[in-house]
Amino acid sequence: MKKQLASLAALLSTVFFNVSVYAASEQDLQNSFDPYVKGFPQFKELKPGLVIDKTNLEQFKAILDPGLQYVIQNDWHQIKVGPSTQFQINQKFIEASRQNLNKAQLGEKVGDINHYISGRPFIEEPDLKDPRAGEKLAWNFRAGAGVGDSGVIYPFYWRYRDLMSGKIEKTVKFSFNILKFKHRVEEPAPEIKPNSADLAVAIYAKVFEPQDLKNTQLLILHADNDHKPQDAYMYLGFQRRVRRMAPGQYTDAFLGSDVMIEDFEGFNGRISDMKWHYKGAQNLLLPMFNHREMKLATDLPIEKDGYQFIDVNGQGGCFPDVTWQLRKTFILEVEPLDPKHPISKRMFYLDAQSMHIVRTLIYDRKGQLWKVGTLGKTHPDAHLPENKNLGSPVDDIFSAVDVQTKHCTTGQFKTKVDHKANPTSLFQVQNLRGGD
Repeated sequence: MKKQLASLAALLSTVFFNVSVYAASEQDLQNSFDPYVKGFPQFKELKPGLVIDKTNLEQFKAILDPGLQYVIQNDWHQIKVGPSTQFQINQKFIEASRQNLNKAQLGEKVGDINHYISGRPFIEEPDLKDPRAGEKLAWNFRAGAGVGDSGVIYPFYWRYRDLMSGKIEKTVKFSFNILKFKHRVEEPAPEIKPNSADLAVAIYAKVFEPQDLKNTQLLILHADNDHKPQDAYMYLGFQRRVRRMAPGQYTDAFLGSDVMIEDFEGFNGRISDMKWHYKGAQNLLLPMFNHREMKLATDLPIEKDGYQFIDVNGQGGCFPDVTWQLRKTFILEVEPLDPKHPISKRMFYLDAQSMHIVRTLIYDRKGQLWKVGTLGKTHPDAHLPENKNLGSPVDDIFSAVDVQTKHCTTGQFKTKVDHKANPTSLFQVQNLRGGD
């Protein structure tokens, strides 16, 4: 009887929150896209230029996630504090959110979303009492991830490193192309047609170096229906054939790195494959900065347009050399439903203004910290001219540190908005066969 009552209470709670008894308002929308209208968060003795290291870690633990505390405590990394700044969101995206306010609703099952068109689907401040608050944040992340509706990352240098010695074991040079097919705010909006496969987003990646991996290609097709099986294909240049990837390969080490395909952009899996637990909001230091003000790498080629990549530092060169700013952060604990999944949970740290995942902590099946992930974001106006006024943080550098095997993968890259570089034909399986 007690179990039945508990189940009924949980169901009523879910229904209560999902039908939005307290419908989101224009004020909620403004608060969501500008959480700093009343000023930026402050913390005692925290100021730009301060370096947080092992000696003063205890003083600032309250504004550092556990993974950051771990690497600082081990004396692997020090972080420099920068000023908190506005990352204003694209006005078209805000207007789409306004026009579609309160339309999106969660369905009966995790992964169901109804009546979502474009913009941020769930504007209201997440509530710890809402059992589906984490799921709503997952959809908010999915809606705003990436560089607008069409982005190109090239060149994209991945380096595999030994954490303790700093030895670079391999450098892989990629290009990544990302295109939104649905829920767009740029023309054609809200959907590219024809779209017979009912795709939401597609990702195409190609390897240029080293020679043994050259022309390896990856195509990921995300159906708009989150319950559809993930569809991914890989072309191996040395085998000269396309093969469809099995679902389990999403969680394999991608090309021998410390990154899973499921880790791309923070989370590249299905919402329906996870349990989403909202753990609250907290003011934390996040790796968000102005590219032009950072130390730039001298050991990578300078691009023809003068672009230089963000540098790395710390133990083994495994950490982004960027400033961190105090920002409102939503914390998500995410558990795979599949008992064979190689991890027990992830902790996602979402920047509340953009809803981008900028920090990820991955725990192994025993519940021990396994990997510490950082996705550094630059302000678009301090980056490439093509990104000015983009209204979205721009991916600028990543780091995935395996704290158990003492290994890491870093990614240094150039990201830009480029609609002409992403014809729909690029995201077809036939394109893989013709990619030589």
